[in-house]
Order: sequence, then C-alpha cells, then structure tokens
Amino acid sequence: MNTITPSRRVLAALLPACTAVLMVAAGMAQAATPAELLAGYSKQAGAPASAERGQRFFTTNFGKELGFSCSSCHGAVPTGDGKDLVTEKRIAPLAPAVNAGRFTDRSKVENNFRLNCKDVVGRECSAAEKADLIAWLLTLKP
Repeated sequence: MNTITPSRRVLAALLPACTAVLMVAAGMAQAATPAELLAGYSKQAGAPASAERGQRFFTTNFGKELGFSCSSCHGAVPTGDGKDLVTEKRIAPLAPAVNAGRFTDRSKVENNFRLNCKDVVGRECSAAEKADLIAWLLTLKP
C-alpha cells in the first residue's frame, strides 16, 4: 500500500509552485540589457568597444555566397524595419532605441549572432565584433 505522509503531501503540493519559480528564475538569468551584453562582450574581447568599428562591420560586404552585409537585410541605418533578402520576411528594427526588445535575451542574442554571422560573415563573430556592433547600435536614435 502506497501511503502519502503529511510531509510528502506538502512537498507534492509545493512542487508545482517551486517548478514555476525555478522556470521564472531561469528566464531571468537569460534577461539582459544591451549595455550588459556590451560590457560582457567587451570583457571577453579584452578591449573597449568601438562604435565606429561597429558601423563599419555592419556595412561591410563579406562576399560570402551572395555577398551580404548586415545592412543588406537590416537597412543602412537599422532604426526602421528590415527585410530578409532570402525569405522576404519583415525584420523588426535592430536598434534598441527603436525596438526595446532587442538585445534583452542572452540566449536569443547569441543564437542570432551565431546564425547570422555564419550566413553573412562566413564564420562566428568575435566578442570584439559583437561588442563593436552593439556599441554602434546604442548610438542610434529614433
């Protein structure tokens, strides 16, 4: 016979609430601000970021496959909507001043850098390149 003691009942009742708290805490661990991400990438790079280098990186045609640059899809100044040149899907503005949701989820930012850098640059972007790009994007105003 399987009996549940009072302490097991309490644990069974608390388990869903504890699971929910842990899930929220895990999500919060991924939350960030663009400035926090910039600081982290700058620290990884071992050097301060440069907005000028970030703008240059954004507009560089890397010649990979179709010869894209970041600006090919995000626009010359990423304060407006962009458009994926392959899928033709709308891309929300990249600049945090225009799109408050940009650069606020560490895992999403890393995933986007990983995918887009491989597609556009032909390799993973360095921490310095990520820092430079975010530094430039933070200078843009609506």
